[in-house]
This record gives sequence, structure tokens and C-alpha cells, in this order.
Amino acid sequence: MTLEGCCWGIARSLLLLGLVARRLLLLLELLRLVARRLLLLLRLLLLLLGFVAMRLLLLGLLGTNETRGVTREDVKMPVHTLPSTFLALLAIWNILVPSLSHPQPNPCRMIQRMALCNNARLPCVPVGLPYNTDELQLNHNHIQTLLNNSLLHYSSLFTLSLAGNHLEKIEANAFGDSHPLQSLYLAENKLHVGYQDTSHALLQLPQLQVLDLSKNKLEDDMVFHLLQNLTSLQYLNLSGNLMQRLDESSFEGLPQLRELDLHGNMLFEIDRAFSGNPKLQRLNLAFNNLPCLVDFHMTQLVVLNASHNFIEWFVARQELNETFHLETLDLTDNKLLFFPFLPSQSRLRNLYLSHNSVRFYGGQVDDATGENWTTSVQFYNLNGNVSNVTAQLWDESLHGDVSSVEILDLRGNQVEYFPQGFISQMPSLSRLQMYTNCLKTLNLTSEGFSGSLYELDVSNNRLSEVIAEKGALAALGNLTYLNMSLNALGWLPSGLFSSVESLRSVDLSYNSMGICTSETRDVHEDSSSDCVVWRNIASLRQLYLRGCGIKWVPPSAFAGMRLTHLELSDNPGLRVETGSLQALSGTLQHLGLGKTDMRAVDFSPFHRLSHLNISRNSLTHLPTSLLNLDLQMLDASENNLSTISPGQAASLAPTLKTVFLARNPFDCCQMEWYRTFETTKTVNMVDHTEILCLDEAKRTYRAGVLPIFCGDLSRESVFWYLLLILSGFLLFVCILTICLLTFRPLLLQKTVKKKSVKPTSY
Repeated sequence: MTLEGCCWGIARSLLLLGLVARRLLLLLELLRLVARRLLLLLRLLLLLLGFVAMRLLLLGLLGTNETRGVTREDVKMPVHTLPSTFLALLAIWNILVPSLSHPQPNPCRMIQRMALCNNARLPCVPVGLPYNTDELQLNHNHIQTLLNNSLLHYSSLFTLSLAGNHLEKIEANAFGDSHPLQSLYLAENKLHVGYQDTSHALLQLPQLQVLDLSKNKLEDDMVFHLLQNLTSLQYLNLSGNLMQRLDESSFEGLPQLRELDLHGNMLFEIDRAFSGNPKLQRLNLAFNNLPCLVDFHMTQLVVLNASHNFIEWFVARQELNETFHLETLDLTDNKLLFFPFLPSQSRLRNLYLSHNSVRFYGGQVDDATGENWTTSVQFYNLNGNVSNVTAQLWDESLHGDVSSVEILDLRGNQVEYFPQGFISQMPSLSRLQMYTNCLKTLNLTSEGFSGSLYELDVSNNRLSEVIAEKGALAALGNLTYLNMSLNALGWLPSGLFSSVESLRSVDLSYNSMGICTSETRDVHEDSSSDCVVWRNIASLRQLYLRGCGIKWVPPSAFAGMRLTHLELSDNPGLRVETGSLQALSGTLQHLGLGKTDMRAVDFSPFHRLSHLNISRNSLTHLPTSLLNLDLQMLDASENNLSTISPGQAASLAPTLKTVFLARNPFDCCQMEWYRTFETTKTVNMVDHTEILCLDEAKRTYRAGVLPIFCGDLSRESVFWYLLLILSGFLLFVCILTICLLTFRPLLLQKTVKKKSVKPTSY
């Protein structure tokens, strides 16, 4: 019975609280209604005052001239009363419409004669700009239609930009008659909606030279209508539209066209599309669906970008006696099976063929004229026309004129060898990039590399042999960058690197090559060796020997060198002899010793060292010698660091810009270094979200969220127990109070009466 009464008392108390809350809500609603009525009354009063002021003004202006005669003195009276009446009206008007008394600032910014009105949410062309404005930028506004005579006031306008406006059409007379506009940018709009009206408007621009219609969802027939009679046009951008097929009528009315951008459409056929553009020099066909480029005869073209298509064949017209002006040909990321059949006379300097399936087939075909092999290919278009192109597919001596090629990019292909005389036909070759191919042998002697070769990259191939005579190496006087990493090299010709006087960077990473001592060099002076002598190669600045299986760095291994970059990471068990790196103390700036099982290395002599990698070495503390350096980058990730002393952190922070410290078992109670790096604005802890720490119970926390207590775990337990006991005690007191008020209600009434019977001051 007692428990039931207690519950009933709690229910009564909650009901009473609910009633009080409801009354408060009703009172608030009443106050809100009163406030609304007062506001409405104030508005009516202001309107009445405005009406009275208008009435007084009209009386002051009109007077009573129509009903009676007046003298000169009578006429003067309204003139004297007019200013005061007008001022009263103006004050009331300012109260009623405050926004009208403060006109909006001009959203445009003038820089000399150029008006910048971008991102201003304008619904139309602004008025009030200087009449001599010659460039108007209205990008990213809300102009859906360019209305008639919108630009009539700006007769000196030469450049107009309306990109990103959701523009649907330009009305026929928006520019007026014979407007001098020369450049019009309409990218990222919706001109496919009203392309017919827009085409009529463009007819009013006889001097237009630059037109950008990119990303407007335009199809083939729409483009045809938009480009009628633009005889002065020199630059045209149609990228990012929905064009699929081009023919000889697509651009026939553009005799002055010099640059055309068609990238990012869905083109799969361009049959004779550019025959009416004799001055076209730059053509971008990238990111389309073209299956081939055959019968190429655009002799005037200087740059052709046909990358990122599905091109399997590139065949130039061989019988032309004219010299092709083509200097850059980009066929990157296509489906080429053969090396391109280039023009027989050309000025080609840059040839980009990366990420195709190019290879040479001479070793697989014994008889090029055998009945099982074809030498001709037929190409069809959708109109039924047949292009019968004959090419000697298996004749490796026919690759066109490559005598001017300076850059040859063949990365990501399937080349196993170079045909005889292939390299020697390129006397101007300065950069040969062969990363990720299938080369097995590199013969620097017979290939005939010229003295102009500056960069040679044969990394990530299958090289197991490099052949080079000293005479051939001496001819490579300009070779500066040599990358042979990621191969299967176990032997190299002695003197391969010392014979090339201009070498500045060598990468032999992930080959099985050691570092020779001086005695080893004497034994293998005129033969191949499984190690390399690096001493006294004075020109070398960058040396990468990552993952070469090196176990020992001999004393004075780098004597006579001025290296700035030395990478020795991923050589587990590497033993660095005392003095091995001493010769580099005055020049070394980047040093990689990650995953070398290093223990004690004195970095004090390397006063110019700015980038250091000591990751994955099981280090329990940072070397104290780092305090003497002005490090900008430090990689100490994946070690056994439990902390970084506050002194070390304070010494490193002023110069440090980038630091890697993830995957270390840091102690959560010794994280002062983290706060030092975090509060130093110039320090970028790249992997800070992966920096974790452990408390004494081996629980893991992120470095930015640490536990409350460090040290004695019992303190934390006592705290939570005390908090639990205090909460229980407060709950007990509340329940007891409610029960007392329930079973002894007279107690509360007596208390209230005792206080209420006291006399008041009034």
C-alpha cells in the first residue's frame, strides 16, 4: 500500500507540472498575438501618416489657383512651404521603405575598361556601365535569355563571356547590326534548347574571331546551324558536346579557322571534315570514340591531339610530296597495334604513343609476302565509301620521317626490341621513355643513340643484359638522366656510368647490384660486374639504389662525389661502415635509409640534410644527432617509438614542414611532442589520423583523443565509483522527498501558511 501511494504521488506531481507548462505555453501564444496586433497597428499608423504627407504635398504644389485669382505674393507661399513638406514626406518614406533609401551597390567591378560581373546572380545584362567598356564578364549568373538590344549601349565591346549561366538562347537582335564583338564565350550553358535563335544572333557578328560553345549538349545538326557564315572565326571550342559524325560540310564556312577543340564528344567518324579549313593548325580530338585515322593528309596541321580514343591505325598518305608541318602528334591511350605510319616528309618533334599495344613483329614473320599474311587493309565508313590503304605492315624499315623527333614516349606498350636502324634514324632524339615495356636487352653500342640524348628511361622492363662499349658511351655526352630500375639486371659493363661525363641522375632500384670496393674494380676493369664503382663520378647528383639487396657500404664508397640525393631504402641488413658517407657531408640533402635495420647513425656531419627517411627500422627513439639539423621532412613511421622527447620536438618544430609518424606504439601519457607539432602551424603531420597511442591497459586511442588519467588505473576506477554513488544518492533523495509530500501533504500546507501569515511591508 505504501509503494502504491508513492507512485500515485509521483503521478500527481507530474500532472501538476504538465498543467503549469500548458498554461505557460498559452501565455506565450497570447503575447505573440498581442505583438502581431501591435505591429499591424503600427503599420496602419505609418500608412496614415504617409497619406497625410502626400495630401499636404499635393496641396502645396497645386494651391488654389484654379478657384480664385492670386497675386505675386500669394504664388510665393507654396514655394516656401514645399521644401518642408517634401522633407517630411521623405522621412516617412525612409521609414516605410528603408531599402529604397540605400540603393544596392553596383555588382560589377571595373578594371580599366574591363567589367567583372561574375557570380552576381544577375538575371540580365547590367546597365549603367561605362559606354566604352571593351570586355564584359558575366560568368555564373542567372541569365537564361540574352534579350534583344541587351548590348546596344556597349558599342565598344570586344569580349563577352557568359559561361555557366544556364543560357538557353540568344535573341536575334541581342547584338544589334554589325556589332564589333570579337570574342564570345558561351561555355557550360543550355544552347541546345534555342540554338536556332542563337544562330540568327551570331549572324550579326561579322568580326567574331573566338567562339566557345563547349558543354552545351549540342548535336551535329545544331553545330551546323550555329556556324553559318562565321567567316572571320579563328578559334572554335566545341568540346564536351554530343557530336558523333563530321563530314565535309561541318566546318566548310570557316576558312580562317586556326584552332579547333573537339575533345570530349562522341565522335566515331570524321570523314574529310576539315578539307575546307586550309589554315587549321591545332586540332584536339581527344576523348572521343574514333577507331582509326587513315589517309591523313592535313599538311598544314602543327599539333594533333587524338589521345584517349580507340584508334588502332594511324596511316598518313605516303604519296604526297609536300612536307607535313606536324610537330606534335599525341596518340596516348589508344589501341595501336603497330608503330604509326608517319608521313614520308615531316617536321615531327614530339611523338606520344604511351599506353597502347605497340610492338614490332619482324621476329615473328619470316616471309612478308606469304599467302598467310596480308599487306593491305580496307576501311569503311557509314556512307559505304571504301578506303583501300596499302601499307607494308611487316617492313620494319618503313616508319615515315622521324629525323626531327626529339621526344619519343612509348611507355606502357609491348616493345621487345628496337628494329635495326630504328634509333639511328632519330639523330635529334633527346628523350626516350620506355617505362613498362618488354625489353630484354639494351645495346647502347649498336642502337646508334646520338649525342643529343638527354633522358633514357627503360625502367620496369625485362632487362637482363646491357651492352656498351667505351667508345659508344663517350658519344653520349649529353645523357643526364638514366633510369634502369625495376628490371632483372645482375651484371653491368664496368665503367658504364663513369664514362658518361654529364650524368646527374641514375636509378638502379630493384636490381641485384651491389657497391664495389676499389679492389673489385681492378679485377673487373674490362668486363661486366655484379657491382658498381661509384667513386669519383663527380657529375652525379642523384643516386637511387633502393631494393638492390645491398648488404654493405664500403668505406669511402662515395669519395670524390657531390651527391645531393642518396636513396638506400629497402636494403634489409645494410651495414654502413664508419666514414662510408663522410664524403657527402657537405652536399647531401636527401637521404633514404628506410627498412635498412639501421641502429646508430650519426647525422651530425650532414649539416645540409633537409629530407630524411628512417622508417621501418624498429627504432625505439629518435637519434639525438637530428637536433643539429634543419630538417624539413622526416619520415619515422613504422618504428617502435614510444615517445619523442619534448626537447627533440621543440628543436625539430621550427624548421620541420612534413613529418610521417604513423604506426608507432606511442605512450598516451607521453604525448607532449604531439601537441608541440600540432600547435606549430608550419608542421604538417601528413598521417595524423593514423597516429595512435596505447595506455597502460594496452587500449588504443587516436593521438588527438587521449584518456583522462595517466599512470595509476585505480584512480580512474575510484572516480567512476564515486560518480556512480553520488548519482544513486541524489536519486534516493528525490524519491524520498516525493513520498513525504505524498503521504504528509499537510506538511507543505503548514509551511506555506507560516510564510504567508507574515506581515508585508505594504
